[in-house]
Amino acid sequence: MKFIDIHHDQWHTVGGEDGPVSHPPVKSNSLLTLAQWHAVREQWPAQTSPDHKPAGVLISNDTDIETIEADLPKLALVVLNFPKWVDGRAYSQAHILRTRYRFTGEIRATGEVLVDMMPLLARTGFDAVVLRHDQDRADAERALGFFAARGHYQGDVQVSKPVFGRAA
Repeated sequence: MKFIDIHHDQWHTVGGEDGPVSHPPVKSNSLLTLAQWHAVREQWPAQTSPDHKPAGVLISNDTDIETIEADLPKLALVVLNFPKWVDGRAYSQAHILRTRYRFTGEIRATGEVLVDMMPLLARTGFDAVVLRHDQDRADAERALGFFAARGHYQGDVQVSKPVFGRAA
């Protein structure tokens, strides 16, 4: 799991004094809202082109993730938001991105991301997080390793079915 320091992040939102710019310029490492992405996606170079400029998109947890399915080859980053730690819709969005659409780019969790969420974030397809300001990275890393030694009965984005016969 990659832990993002927002002060040193290579991805930058595109906005002006009054909020997000409706038609942002096409440049590398732009982190766009869904509305911004829809405004510029046709101009964005395909991932296979030599002039590819990595793009990222911010998705709210009430957005139907299928709306970006066709755009996934152009995206290097999808940021999914947890507005409350008890709202788990972003887990489902990440799982769909990894299993149904085989998205190989970075899936990042933001918002109310707590240490206790780390194992499930990893199991559902997240590979980067921005921890809530009061959460400790060392605790989060420890939480990631807690179940690693014992394994899980249920499948996840890496292991699609239960593993039987594993010693407890």
